[in-house]
Amino acid sequence: MERRNFLKSSLLLGSLAWFQKFPIVRSISNQSVRREISLPFRLPELPYATDALEPYIDRMTMEIHHDKHHGAYVTNLNRAIEGTGWSTKSLEEILPTVSTLPAAVRNNAGGHWNHSAFWKWMKPKGGGMPTGELANAINLEFGSFDKFKERFTDAGMTRFGSGWAWLIYQHGKLMVASTPNQDNPLMDVADAKGVPILGLDVWEHAYYLKYQNRRAEYIAAFWNVINWEEAGKRLVEAK
Repeated sequence: MERRNFLKSSLLLGSLAWFQKFPIVRSISNQSVRREISLPFRLPELPYATDALEPYIDRMTMEIHHDKHHGAYVTNLNRAIEGTGWSTKSLEEILPTVSTLPAAVRNNAGGHWNHSAFWKWMKPKGGGMPTGELANAINLEFGSFDKFKERFTDAGMTRFGSGWAWLIYQHGKLMVASTPNQDNPLMDVADAKGVPILGLDVWEHAYYLKYQNRRAEYIAAFWNVINWEEAGKRLVEAK
């Protein structure tokens, strides 16, 4: 037993001596920790398990979409603003001025904001119909929920290439719009500006593994996972 304790003590002392002999290792380690802590933007965790939206959105799509695609937007945004005055700004401060900023900031700031909201606009056992103020506003503006659904679906279907479909609050009323790439209605470059109440990602990476090129089926599936409570909350906050 004494011999075993002696060996343990010797190994521990040897490790400490080696670590003290090479302070550069400690320095690099500490720098990495500080750098991670100081990054202005982080990838948010999903508010549910990656398989929680099945059968409408599959687990593998969610994993790749969140971890790889959204993760890349966050990483590239931090790189794009590193050492600039924008590193201390919020997304809500950056987006209204993207026309004056490099394309890397526009694309990645938009991608980060859009996806952070998108995860919240969905939930397990979602779907159905909106209630309360949102339901009243939709009926007032579009005539009925079914007519709104048609308009929103059309915005997603007619967006050429990659982009987003939106329900936005603008000048006291709701409207449907779409944007290309990772743009959104908060940006000064958007054709229709306003507060996003609901958004749908129609990039192929959002649905290709399950639906291939059948965007219409993906959009139809989206109506089964919408978190109407989140959309309704955003409308109340926008007013």
